[in-house]
Amino acid sequence: MDAFLASTLAVAVAEIGDKTQLLSLFLVARYASRLPIILGIFVATILNHALSALLGAWIAQWIPAAWLPWILSVSFVAIALWLLIPDKDDSEGSAFLGMGAFMATTVMFFLAEIGDKTQVATVVLAARYNETFWVILGTTVGMLLANIPVIMAGKWLMDRLPLATARIGASILFVVLAVVTLWAAVMSV
Repeated sequence: MDAFLASTLAVAVAEIGDKTQLLSLFLVARYASRLPIILGIFVATILNHALSALLGAWIAQWIPAAWLPWILSVSFVAIALWLLIPDKDDSEGSAFLGMGAFMATTVMFFLAEIGDKTQVATVVLAARYNETFWVILGTTVGMLLANIPVIMAGKWLMDRLPLATARIGASILFVVLAVVTLWAAVMSV
């Protein structure tokens, strides 16, 4: 359950102000129906984060056990620093918009997540926790928790959300994950 809770919280907080959240805002302004957008985010996230988590679990098998906590901690700190850099939306004029709300959302979200900080976080979380399924489920729930309010409340919510504070909070969360990872490693020796 730790893997699920840590993954959900990490992605939900890290996603605030992320380019995929801006993409949600763009899609809800473009398409009238919200359900296909939510379903598209769900499908894209499951696919993207499942591949990412499987990669993270696979990488963890090849790294010597003594090195893993140190590599993971450095990765968590790198993500924490990356979170401090604001994202911008680059979805305007996409060729996928003619596919309809569900397909456009699925394709655009999947592509937007490639190399995104939440995808990298999913790889690192899957390497940190042995419960790959719970990491996938947690990161997907975190993505939905961050994006569904944007889809439902749209611009009103984005105007009132302190993005800088959210980025700092997410950054602190990843630093805490780094410290907890090292602490667990040191205490298990």
